[in-house]
Amino acid sequence: MDCSSALCFILLLNVVLYASAIQVSHTNRAITIDGQPRILLSGSIHYPRSTPQMWPDLIRKSKEGGLNAIETYVFWNAHEPIRRQYDFSANLDLIRFLKTIQDQGLYAVLRIGPYVCAEWNYGGFPVWLHNLPGIELRTLNSVFMNEMQNFTTLIVDMVKKENLFASQGGPVILAQIENEYGNVMTPYGEAGKAYVNWCASMADSLKVGVPWIMCQQADAPEPMINTCNGWYCDQFTPNNPNSPKMWTENWTGWFKSWGGKDPHRTSEDLAFSVARFYQLGGTFQNYYMYHGGTNFDRMAGGPYITTSYDYDAPLDEYGNLNQPKYGHLKQLHDALMSIEKPLVSGDVNTTDLGNSVSITKYTTKEGSACFFSNANVTNDATVSYNGRDFKVPAWSVSILPDCQTEVYNTAKVNTQTSVMVKKENKAEEEPAALKWLWRPENLDATARLGKGQVSANMLLDQKAAANDASDYLWYMTSVHLEKADRIWSNDMTLRINGSGHVLHAFVNGEHIGSQWASYGIFTYFMERQVKLKPGKNIISLLSATVGYQNYGPFFDLIQSGIPGPVELIGRNGDETLIKDLSSHKWTYEIGLHGFENRLFSSDSRFAAKWQSENLPVNKMMTWYKTTFKAPLGTDPVALDLQGLGKGVAWVNGHNLGRYWPSFIAEEGCSLDPCDYRGAYDNKKCVSNCGHPTQRWYHVPRSFINDGDNTLVLFEEFGGNPSLVNFRTISMEKACAHAYDNHRLELSCQGRQISGIAFASYGNPLGSCGSFTTGECKSQSDALKIVENLCVGKESCAIDVSEATFGDTDCAADLVKRLAVEALC
Repeated sequence: MDCSSALCFILLLNVVLYASAIQVSHTNRAITIDGQPRILLSGSIHYPRSTPQMWPDLIRKSKEGGLNAIETYVFWNAHEPIRRQYDFSANLDLIRFLKTIQDQGLYAVLRIGPYVCAEWNYGGFPVWLHNLPGIELRTLNSVFMNEMQNFTTLIVDMVKKENLFASQGGPVILAQIENEYGNVMTPYGEAGKAYVNWCASMADSLKVGVPWIMCQQADAPEPMINTCNGWYCDQFTPNNPNSPKMWTENWTGWFKSWGGKDPHRTSEDLAFSVARFYQLGGTFQNYYMYHGGTNFDRMAGGPYITTSYDYDAPLDEYGNLNQPKYGHLKQLHDALMSIEKPLVSGDVNTTDLGNSVSITKYTTKEGSACFFSNANVTNDATVSYNGRDFKVPAWSVSILPDCQTEVYNTAKVNTQTSVMVKKENKAEEEPAALKWLWRPENLDATARLGKGQVSANMLLDQKAAANDASDYLWYMTSVHLEKADRIWSNDMTLRINGSGHVLHAFVNGEHIGSQWASYGIFTYFMERQVKLKPGKNIISLLSATVGYQNYGPFFDLIQSGIPGPVELIGRNGDETLIKDLSSHKWTYEIGLHGFENRLFSSDSRFAAKWQSENLPVNKMMTWYKTTFKAPLGTDPVALDLQGLGKGVAWVNGHNLGRYWPSFIAEEGCSLDPCDYRGAYDNKKCVSNCGHPTQRWYHVPRSFINDGDNTLVLFEEFGGNPSLVNFRTISMEKACAHAYDNHRLELSCQGRQISGIAFASYGNPLGSCGSFTTGECKSQSDALKIVENLCVGKESCAIDVSEATFGDTDCAADLVKRLAVEALC
């Protein structure tokens, strides 16, 4: 070919890209990739909720857990915090995240949204949208649609530029537009339906070369594929018979709110939901979340969503394997992938046996695979098939790749339970207690003098006034009274209708009280006694938000801050007089001086003005600072903030998020063991009642220097920092209660197994830490056998059978088990 070298290079490059492109399409049975129908096992990992240094390990563990795809949202407010000013740095580097997925050989599902929900501040929308003239969010509104299209196009163009769509040879096989709009669409009326059609048309026009999905959108227009979100999606049917059955969010646990209990979804129930989905024709299933991570900075939404977003996911907040959930699902994934071909292309036949028991058979020319399902909540079942009887526990599914041998049952957990502990910081020369410096937050200009930047003769919504630049907004006004005024009395109160979610009130610079909401009820009246002086009085109200509303119809219009009224009430005998201050001239100031002066940063010019003497405790609006050595080793690091009230923490200038250990979880926990049987919701299997909602805060290793490090706290309520310290998280022991004729793998996750505290083969009783020998056991010493197999190794495998442990004195019909407690 006769051409310039540059032109030839471009042509050759295009040939290479075309040759490596992945063709993605779909039928009613499966997503097809390069002509091969696939079942897809995916897990959600949100890149801003972890760090780039964590991404390779998280994605590697996901792959080792049996996933072949990673799903993520794209967070508009994080990437465009100021209109037309973009940020894709550090943990917001979406392209780097997608390339990390590609490096691990996994597919990616890109949920652009750009509304995400995700318990993320304002549902992922930048708050500046709220303040654009003429805008209405998530409806047929040209102002909003222009902004949405601009951001969606920006993301698509970035991904295209890096050749990351599968059609270009990249990992992205699916893209999503909008998110769960069908759940809230009805109040938007015909404009909402038109908006959905516009979303589909706009997305399709971007020509990404992969299918588009819309989750929870029953009327999704072609070519969009509608998908399901929820605890269970086995009964879901796509609105188009030519679309595959897809589950974009299988909730592995639930999020946590300040004041709320810790939710837990059992491994057995989660596995049951997945197996049922694939038994009944599912083709794509995604765990939400597979790794939840941490709501760093101010990104927790809700409102009142905690900084931890652990979600009881298979990979915990720190990136450790959450066992047995991780391992139990891994075994399920192995079983499903072993029958991938019949699942996506075999003939299907389901037989209903009654009492919620069924058999589903997938048949190809090569053979058959079977699911035996028992959805009964209480009764185990015996399934007779081809002359053999199979025991199927209640609320479980058995997988038989050859319809003869059960290789997996969702209720039979043959994976270890890892017991994690938080160990003392063993850094070199680290003192037993941290040494603190302190300084007060400067409240003179605001609380005492009422000076602000802008004013209005009304109470403003905090979103409009602060534009999400800070959690904190001052509302300040003055009241001139004389003793001759009728309202003047010795019994005067200030009453405020607040929704901001926390409110601190000051009169003439003196703090008169604070109040905050409970989760789900964010509007309240605060009333406090006041002592005014003749003449001018300054009323200063500090409103603090704890994440903006992220879900619901018209969630963007829910007020925050102080909606009013703000009233001064005077009582003289039987007479009560009310003076409404709501229409007074109010002055507003965004944020606090310590934030503006960056006291959390070492490069702040105010960094030297800290005090070491007379350390105050339980004093509101106080800054604390200390230094610490990096904890030794590579184990994840957690910061213990027990003893503090509410505030924000930074390590070396990195914002760890809001803390609130003084908020105690509500009562209502059961001491009974959690029963996996029956439909799950987030109120089932809860714990942590009566303890701090969140005491421990994740400090990624990448935030910590090898030498000296700085911890800065802003304490809003008042607390005692003397108990604050760092811990490392590691495995203490691994326990298992595995079934006969299964292979048990034990691991100390990087450490050696140092000893075996208990081992018995037969019918051992109890649970981890309290195992006992049952009525029958093996004649050989199970403890010695397991010690020989495992001690001194990082991991070991044990075939649970009489071939390993010898004969037992158990009854012939007893299903034998092995109980083990291994020390790390």
